[in-house]
Amino acid sequence: MSTPRIEINLDKIRENTRTLVTHLARRGITLTGVTKAVCGCPALAGAMLAGGATGLADARLVNIQRLRRAGLTCPITMIRPPMRSEVRQIVRNCETSYNTEPEILAALSEAAVRRGVIHNVVLLVEMGDMRDGILPAQLVRIATYVTGKPGLALKGIAANFACLGDVAPDAAAMATLSDLANDVEGACGPMLETVSGGASANLPWALGQGPSGRINNLRLGEAILLGTDPASGRPIPGLHTDAFTLVAEVIEAKCKPLWQPSPMTGAGRAKPCLIGEADGRTRAVLAVGQQDTDPQGLGFGAGIRFLGATSDHLIVDSKDMSLRVGSEVRMRLRYGALMRAMTTPAVTKSFHTTPAVKRDAANTRDKAYPALVACGQARTDPAPNPGPDMTLPNQRMNPCLSTT
Repeated sequence: MSTPRIEINLDKIRENTRTLVTHLARRGITLTGVTKAVCGCPALAGAMLAGGATGLADARLVNIQRLRRAGLTCPITMIRPPMRSEVRQIVRNCETSYNTEPEILAALSEAAVRRGVIHNVVLLVEMGDMRDGILPAQLVRIATYVTGKPGLALKGIAANFACLGDVAPDAAAMATLSDLANDVEGACGPMLETVSGGASANLPWALGQGPSGRINNLRLGEAILLGTDPASGRPIPGLHTDAFTLVAEVIEAKCKPLWQPSPMTGAGRAKPCLIGEADGRTRAVLAVGQQDTDPQGLGFGAGIRFLGATSDHLIVDSKDMSLRVGSEVRMRLRYGALMRAMTTPAVTKSFHTTPAVKRDAANTRDKAYPALVACGQARTDPAPNPGPDMTLPNQRMNPCLSTT
């Protein structure tokens, strides 16, 4: 098979979705599958829907159009506030969009009227993440504005957490969002179908023991795709963490000693020279690089050490493993690495399914509920290995890598 490639197990995506749907349903919360990290891949979207997602969401119009061209007719929500230049296509391709600006709402209203449809609006509220969102004090005013615009229907409100900022969703934040929903309905009438509490970082709260309040939806991407909690970087018990594998080919394998410049020569040049021994380690160059993925977000098998990367090359070494020219190295991916690998056309996407998918004994479905409650501890905790015998170059999770 061609390399570099990313191997994708659709059954594991479907099972991750089903596990989360089952647990969230106990709290009266629906799941919307977010496809932005996989560029609106129809096969992965289909696996989410097969697992019980009530709809799909994405942040880029091109991804949503890809889903529609593939024949998907399910509800799709634009979760990034629309650009004015894409308003007509948003109305054409999306039942719902998240919004923060009255000017864009007016343009959506005009486009919906011209098309003869009703476009649903979810108002995005600023809850401390400091990215996109309406200030709470202005929410009722803008909600009232929406209800007066032809072609628009106020469907709900939503919030983001742990995307740009470090504010983690907790019971107090969810109670505040519930109160804001009540305020909107007090001013506009009981019309809110959706109160979306956030994304994958909300799972520790959503699967806890406290009241869920008005929250009845989460938008999940990373938890479904990678089985990890973006706030802590920890694997979520009960979910598969190996649905994606990046495979790259070795194009050079040598035992190389250390290399450093010699003192200046008469010609004014530093002449390189070899010093020391290679310590018996084989240094391998892989045909994949920064254009293809985020090297710091890769996990390598036991015995392989990450040394560095350039735009088209990734360097590893090993003392115990045989790295030969033409052999393949398999790697796990964090969110940023997955997103970049799915974006580039240079990485082939290979889909497969497994007749019977098994979980590790320590990662069983029965343990998922209590363990999920504890999976969102402080961000300063080191991220664990993403799977058996896999290590990451940087063991600390970047909280800004994921917004789903």
